[in-house]
Amino acid sequence: MKKLIFYFIFISTPFLASAQSKKNTAQVSDRKLWLSYMDKVARPVISNLAADQLKEKMPMQLSDKIDNKESRAKVGYLEAFGRTLCGIAPWLQLEGGDPAEVKLREQYRAWSLKAIANAVNPQAKDYMQWSGGQPLVDASFVAFALVRSPWLWEHLDDTTKKQVVEVMKTTRATVPVYSNWILFSGMIEAFFCKYDLGYDPVRVEFGIREFTEHWYVGDGMYSDGMNFHLDYYNSIVIHPNLSTILEEVDAKKKTYVREEQRELAVGQRYAEVLERLINADGSYPAIGRSIVYRGGAFHHLANIAYKKQLPASLKPAQVRCALTAMIKKTLGAPQTFTADGWLNMGLYGKQPGLADFYITTGSLYFCATAFVPLGLPEADPFWADAEEPWTAVKIWSGQDAPADHALDIRK
Repeated sequence: MKKLIFYFIFISTPFLASAQSKKNTAQVSDRKLWLSYMDKVARPVISNLAADQLKEKMPMQLSDKIDNKESRAKVGYLEAFGRTLCGIAPWLQLEGGDPAEVKLREQYRAWSLKAIANAVNPQAKDYMQWSGGQPLVDASFVAFALVRSPWLWEHLDDTTKKQVVEVMKTTRATVPVYSNWILFSGMIEAFFCKYDLGYDPVRVEFGIREFTEHWYVGDGMYSDGMNFHLDYYNSIVIHPNLSTILEEVDAKKKTYVREEQRELAVGQRYAEVLERLINADGSYPAIGRSIVYRGGAFHHLANIAYKKQLPASLKPAQVRCALTAMIKKTLGAPQTFTADGWLNMGLYGKQPGLADFYITTGSLYFCATAFVPLGLPEADPFWADAEEPWTAVKIWSGQDAPADHALDIRK
C-alpha cells in the first residue's frame, strides 16, 4: 500500500505542478503586460525630464479647440510630469519582486529623483510653470505622487525638498474653481500634513465639507460643484483625492473619522459601478469630458484595489482582468503613440476631435493612473489569483451574475 501511495504521489506531482503553473501564467503575464505599457507611457516623460530635456524633446500638441495656446503650451510639461509620476508612484514605493522588475524600478527611481529636481530648480531648462490656474491642478498630482511614495520624498536632497515646498506654496495664491479643483488645493495641504510641513486646515476642511455635506448626489457619486455631470470625474479626481486627503489628515489628527468611513462606503459602491462599465472587450462608454485620459477614467477602481479596499462583491482578480482588458484596448490601439513614442490625442488610437478645449499632449498622461495597482506586490491576490471573469464577461457570455443594487447611504 505504501508503494502504491508513493507511486500515486510521484506520477501526480508533475500534473499538480502543471496545473499550478497554468494558474500562475495569466497573472504573471498580466503584470508583465502592465509593466510593459507603464514603461511605454512613462519612459519618454520621466527619462527626458531626468536629463533636463523634456521641453526640448516632447512635442506639444494642442486641442483644436484650445482656449489659450501660449498658457496651455507652457503648463503642458507639468501636466505630463505630474500625471505620470502620480500613476507610477505606488510602484516606485514597492520593494522586491522579479529581478528584471526590480532593475526597472531602480532605473525609474533614479530618473524620478532627477526629474523632480529639474522640475523645481529655477536654473534647470525644464523648470516648470508653477503659478496660475492649471499649475494648481498638476502641482497637486506631484503632491499626490509624493504622498503615495514616501521613498521619493525621503530620497530627495535637502535643496530639492526646499524647492518642492516653495513651488507647492506658490499654488496657494490660486483660488480654485468651485468644483473638483478644491480637492487639488486639499491634496497639496495633505502633502504638507503628511510630512509635518505646516498645512492649512481650512483648505482641507473646505474640500471635505463641500463634497461630504453638500455635493453627494447618491449611489456612490458626487456632483462636480453645484451641478452633477455624467462623466468620469468621480473616478478621475473626486474619490481618489477625497479618500486620500481624509486618510492623511486622519493619520495625524483623527478629525474626519466619520467622513472617512462614509467615503469608504460610497467609494466601494462607485467601484462596483466602474467595474460594470468595462465591457467584455475592454471598451467602456465614451461619456463626458476628458475622455482622452483613456485609462485614467478608472483611476478610482485602480486606487481602491491598490489600497485593498474593494467591496466584498468584487474579487481582486476580476478587477485585475477588467483593468487589463481596458488597458489593452486603450493603449494597444493603432496610432495610440507617435513614431517617437509620445501619446496621441484619442481614446482608441488617434482621435483629436475628442479633445476638450484644455487638452494638451501633457494632459494625456493621466492614463498612467491606471497603473496604480502595480504598487501591490506580485504575491498579492490582485496579481496572484487566477483569472476571474468580470461582470460584463459573465453577463454577455450567458453566465449567471448577481443583480446590481443602488447604495442607500442612510442604512
